[in-house]
Amino acid sequence: MLRGSGVSLGLRGLVERTVSSALSCGQAATSSRPLSTATTEAEVGEQQRTRKINFFTAINDALNVSLEEDEKTLVFGEDVSFGGVFRCTSGLLEKHGGERVFNTPLCEQGILGFAVGAAAMGYKPVVEIQFADYIFPAFDQIVNEAAKYRYRSGGQFSCGGLTVRTPCGAVGHGGHYHSQSPEAFFMHSPGLKVVMPSRPRDAKGLLLSSIRDDNPVIFFEPKIMYRTSVEEVPYGDFTVPLGEAAVVREGSDITLVGWGSQVGVLRQAAEECEQEGISCEVIDLRTILPWDVEAITKSVTKTGRLLVSHEAPLTAGVGAEIVSTVSKECFLSLESPPTRVCGADTPFPLVWEPFYLPRQAKVVAEIKESLNF
Repeated sequence: MLRGSGVSLGLRGLVERTVSSALSCGQAATSSRPLSTATTEAEVGEQQRTRKINFFTAINDALNVSLEEDEKTLVFGEDVSFGGVFRCTSGLLEKHGGERVFNTPLCEQGILGFAVGAAAMGYKPVVEIQFADYIFPAFDQIVNEAAKYRYRSGGQFSCGGLTVRTPCGAVGHGGHYHSQSPEAFFMHSPGLKVVMPSRPRDAKGLLLSSIRDDNPVIFFEPKIMYRTSVEEVPYGDFTVPLGEAAVVREGSDITLVGWGSQVGVLRQAAEECEQEGISCEVIDLRTILPWDVEAITKSVTKTGRLLVSHEAPLTAGVGAEIVSTVSKECFLSLESPPTRVCGADTPFPLVWEPFYLPRQAKVVAEIKESLNF
């Protein structure tokens, strides 16, 4: 028997009994509707209707689609059945019942332990960790259980149906326990995929792709964007592929790479620099692991310069991996050293947040320094 510190395969009966009233133990783990019916990002056009919604509504929409299409989908976490603290799960309990949408105790390790056991048995648990700052008690379950399940069982079991949603990033008043961006911790764990969208459209499409992916996915949601980011999002089933970055602004002088809410900061910096004749290409990474090496290196080969920006601290951040790879792959094309504009190497502050964050002014200053090298 494979042993896990949370829910082991020896406890599969417990998981089955929990969902038995809604699910049959003999049902297949696959979706009741072929996944090929999903509209991909490239296929969206005049034929699919859209509506203007904000970020958290897009998340709610994706969860509803998954619950409707696959009876193996479960949604649970702290306060989830009440709608969650950010209302991302509002209405799901009423639509899909308490056997599939339910609250848990305030125990992140237990939430992930239960999810690991459920995913290993073929279910699709979409769990919510209320704030990314509180994901660390579940760290062992994620990196030592979920990420390694397929490898250590020789392919007999996996946690491919597991998706961990968690709000992250600065919000203006969160302080050091409600503002962190811990994506780099999980980038260092083979077996996981790590995603952070920057807009409602991608939030829906990437979340549905994550739930259907054959690997456990950590899905970070920049909470400052839940209500501030609004755009047209397709109705119904819609996916955005994992592992593909998006060029959100074309340019020729320097490549700016970010993800989550930092993409907006980079776009603002690019607009400011344009007034001074500097052409910036802005790329939204979208998937942090595996990240789109081809898209970034292609852009840097064209522009000759790179700036990576993220809210998380500078040292050993995701930006360091991108800069290292680009320095090797694009060495002969570089006009200046790749650079980073990131959060400070300190605990996330409260009143000093504006000085901690990589704001527009810092990015613009670094762009000019790179061009003047």
